[in-house]
Amino acid sequence: QVQLVESGGGLVQAGGSLRLSCAASGRTFSTYVMGWFRQAPGKEREFVAIITRSGGGTLYADAVKGRFTISRDNAKSTVSLKMNSLKPEDTAVYYCAASSLSLVQTIGSAYEYWGRGTQVTVSS
Repeated sequence: QVQLVESGGGLVQAGGSLRLSCAASGRTFSTYVMGWFRQAPGKEREFVAIITRSGGGTLYADAVKGRFTISRDNAKSTVSLKMNSLKPEDTAVYYCAASSLSLVQTIGSAYEYWGRGTQVTVSS
């Protein structure tokens, strides 16, 4: 069982930056692939970024590539998402998720555990 709690969301102007954090409970954090997903009003949830168990591999959605950076600290059981050059279209609720599957997956159904989300609003 893993519990995930996101923090760091807020209101920022276009071009600004935010850093989201996700704190995980449990002793087995390093055994999970971690992902960030987002859901904008009226839209389906979408994949944002994924990081492998060791942190040695990452994958990004095309919409955020080059602007967002995912990282993790297994000793502290945390995963972060640094978001730069934010755009109004990045406005969404951002969710942290954990998957026990060995392969990196971009679909939400592959993730067993989810946080409650943190709101990110980017004004133009």
